[in-house]
Amino acid sequence: MTKHEINETQRKVGTAVDGFWGEEAIEACKRHLRSLMPNPNPWPDQSQAALTAFYGPPGDESRLTTISVAGLGIKYGGTPVRSIRCHKKVGDSLLRVLKSLAPTHPQILALYAGCYNNRPMRGGSLPSLHARGAAIDLWPERNGNRVSWPVNAGMPIEVMEAFAREGWLAAGAFWGRDAMHFQATS
Repeated sequence: MTKHEINETQRKVGTAVDGFWGEEAIEACKRHLRSLMPNPNPWPDQSQAALTAFYGPPGDESRLTTISVAGLGIKYGGTPVRSIRCHKKVGDSLLRVLKSLAPTHPQILALYAGCYNNRPMRGGSLPSLHARGAAIDLWPERNGNRVSWPVNAGMPIEVMEAFAREGWLAAGAFWGRDAMHFQATS
C-alpha cells in the first residue's frame, strides 16, 4: 500500500495516523475487525481438534457444496468462474461476502485463487483450511504468503471488513502476512 493508503487505514481503524504500521496500528486493526464480527462468532477456533469437530476431516468431499457465483465477476487466471466448491457450513456466508464485494471491489474478485484444495498448510504438515473448504484466496500476486500487510501487500481493509462481518479471519490483519487468505475460524 502507499503511505496515503496506510494513513487512510490507520484513520479507519482508529489509531495514530503517521504512515507507520507498528504494534499500535496492528492491535487497533485487529480490534476494529473483531468489532465487526458476530458475537458469538459462528466459526471454530484454529486448533485442529476444533476444526475437525466442526468441519470434519480434511479432504472429506462429502461435506462440500457448490455455490453459484455466476455474474459476480469472479475470475481465475482471467477465466470467469461460475461456481466455487466450499464446505457446506460456510457456503451461504461466503456467498454473502462475495456478493457484497462484487459492486465495490470487482478488481479483487477478478483475481480469485481458489477455495477447496486438499493440501497441507504451506511449509507444514497440518491440513490447510483449504482442505476443509473453509478458506478462500484472492489477489495472490500482490498479497503473497510472505508479503507483509499493509506495508507491501495491497489487500484493502474494506475487503477484510466484508469477511469480518461474517466472522471470517483475514490473515493479513491477524498474521501480518498472507493477505490473500481468508478463513472461517475465530
